[in-house]
Amino acid sequence: MTARTPPRTRERELVKVTRKLFDERRMQDAPVEEIARAAGIARGLIYRHFSSKDELFVAAVTDYLSELAGALEAVTAGEPDPVRRLERITEAYARYCLRYPAFLDCCISLMHRPALELSEIVSESVWIRLGQGMARCLAVSAETLRAGAEAEVFHVEDADYTANVLWTQGLGLMHLARIGVGVRSVAPGIPDLFTVEPEQVVRTCVGNALALAGTRAA
Repeated sequence: MTARTPPRTRERELVKVTRKLFDERRMQDAPVEEIARAAGIARGLIYRHFSSKDELFVAAVTDYLSELAGALEAVTAGEPDPVRRLERITEAYARYCLRYPAFLDCCISLMHRPALELSEIVSESVWIRLGQGMARCLAVSAETLRAGAEAEVFHVEDADYTANVLWTQGLGLMHLARIGVGVRSVAPGIPDLFTVEPEQVVRTCVGNALALAGTRAA
């Protein structure tokens, strides 16, 4: 990037660099100094485009969401069966979390803050883009749940609420996949660790989605 780089282009490049660092480290960890160095600009220039590191972080999350939304739309395209569509959506979502652990980190981190608090520390444009990215991802599930309810293969009263529940449950389950271990009691007062396979968690995500939707396929 140069001094003549258009502001919007520079913003996109900073988001791209931030996400690249996240993905390389497999976590949401990228100091502003390293982002600036990777982008080839002075640290202070970042704050001409983003009011804080938090705002740049949220902007990076919107990039993940846009990519994920495209993936969810692609796996459901041309599939008329709501049950199969829900299976594909859930599996694609779970595998995206496996592929991009930093995305999982980002989403869980965002959940730690009340929405009102988050909206006060980022610009209106970044806040709107975040909402648009979330809504686009959730719409794929909500539309599928609504179609299944109309076809009487799902028992869902509020498709939007159920889509949000599935999203949140998925984050928790995929965090278990990332940790890769569970805890159990092998004797009174004696804990033990056991291996949790990612594929097992993906299957559980799909099964939970079908069960929550109330389909017999569960």
